[in-house]
Amino acid sequence: MSANSRLTLAAHALAWIGLYQRQGHEVATSEGIASSANTNPVVIRRLLGELRRAGLVESRRGAGAGWSLARELGSITLLDVYEAVEPGPLFAMHRTRPDQGCVVGHGIQPAMRDIYQDIEEALRRELAGVTLEKVLSDVLAAPRQAL
Repeated sequence: MSANSRLTLAAHALAWIGLYQRQGHEVATSEGIASSANTNPVVIRRLLGELRRAGLVESRRGAGAGWSLARELGSITLLDVYEAVEPGPLFAMHRTRPDQGCVVGHGIQPAMRDIYQDIEEALRRELAGVTLEKVLSDVLAAPRQAL
């Protein structure tokens, strides 16, 4: 099972745009963000499209095309980003209904549903307490390692 990196990649893109704008640039390109994240610009554009639908970024077409923040980094939480790029529950139940004649098959979904709900509520609380301003601050404070 592989870990999902969409939240990390979206936070990366937003922090990059925020820093780029602080350096005096109006808009950021998906190519610039993709270079920083070491991924394809198409991946970044798709992700930015989701962030735009959530009202976190804006796009400009034509001359001077690119992306900008729709809100200040201090008003965007990781929960905002998570909800923009991770629709649906954190955990899923079986794809088919378990055997209801089996004691485990009958009780597994209600038991797991309660556990998953508690985990998701804790995750949402933690994500709501972290702004992208904090993320960028931590990014800038991280020691650089020699290549």
